[in-house]
Amino acid sequence: MKGLVIFLNKRIIETVSIMCAQTPQTIKNRKTIVQRGSRKKVDSTPTARSPKRKTVSRKKQKKKGTSKWLFFKRWPSWAIWVGALSLGIAYILFFYYFFVGPYSFRWKAIYGDPVYPEGFDVHGIDVSHYQENIDWERLRNASLNSSPVSFVFIKATEGTTLLDDNFNLNFYEAKQNDFIRGAYHFFLPDVDAQKQARFFLKQVHLEPGDLPPVLDVEKAGRLTETQLQKAVKTWLDIVEKEYGVKPIIYTGYKFKLHYLNTPAFDEYPYWIAHYYVEKLEYKRKWNFWQHTDCGKVTGIKGNVDCNIFNGSFEDLMNLTIPEQEDNYTDPEDSL
Repeated sequence: MKGLVIFLNKRIIETVSIMCAQTPQTIKNRKTIVQRGSRKKVDSTPTARSPKRKTVSRKKQKKKGTSKWLFFKRWPSWAIWVGALSLGIAYILFFYYFFVGPYSFRWKAIYGDPVYPEGFDVHGIDVSHYQENIDWERLRNASLNSSPVSFVFIKATEGTTLLDDNFNLNFYEAKQNDFIRGAYHFFLPDVDAQKQARFFLKQVHLEPGDLPPVLDVEKAGRLTETQLQKAVKTWLDIVEKEYGVKPIIYTGYKFKLHYLNTPAFDEYPYWIAHYYVEKLEYKRKWNFWQHTDCGKVTGIKGNVDCNIFNGSFEDLMNLTIPEQEDNYTDPEDSL
């Protein structure tokens, strides 16, 4: 028994000595060996080889880059300069034709003096509350393109409820300062045309010497072409019956051609809105042309719409509402 205990003690001492002899570095080395062994097992499986990329030498790349200029080296330097100059001129002409030309009138009006169409002597403006407080005395002595301001259109009503804030004052001052005045109604297509006509007649009282009433039509709303024409005609008929003259139709060039381009509406005086063009493209008869919304005139702060009349001052006077004929007959004259 004593011998067995001695034997076991020796074995325990040997085992402890072996364990104590192992340093952390030896343990780490063993783990590394085990991991390498496992990797070798994984890598031992056959895999498809990826194709090798063809490497292009720098010399070849340099040749490809410089080959683009070989075409130009065949031409003389003066030819290259002439070609580049031609392309530059072509680009400038293209840019001016498509981006500058169509809007040059507007740019001139905004950044300089307004440009007025040539060949017209009778000028006027149209105003609303947007022009705020107008100095009518200074406006009376103002001029447009070296011509006096002869007529003034004034916004009166819109729809069935809106009366322009400055209408009554502007309408009165225009008469007091000897302008030929007119009043216009802004038409709302989705509102009953009869009610709009009645509202205009209730608020506006034109007199002999004033221009005929004006219907401003710019929107179709939810109406079809036929429905809009019927509504516009309803307003025109009611107002014409009241004043005995055909009202003036104000609308844009394209709107007129699209919605009101019928012989029935050609019977009315036409006030066309067509901005920033030297000549009108509209070929039929017209009476007034609103040619810019960026006009400037003494007596009004900011911009104002400018118009010209297609005719002489005498023609303008003939267009105004005439004096009502007196149907009274003296009884002595009948004897």
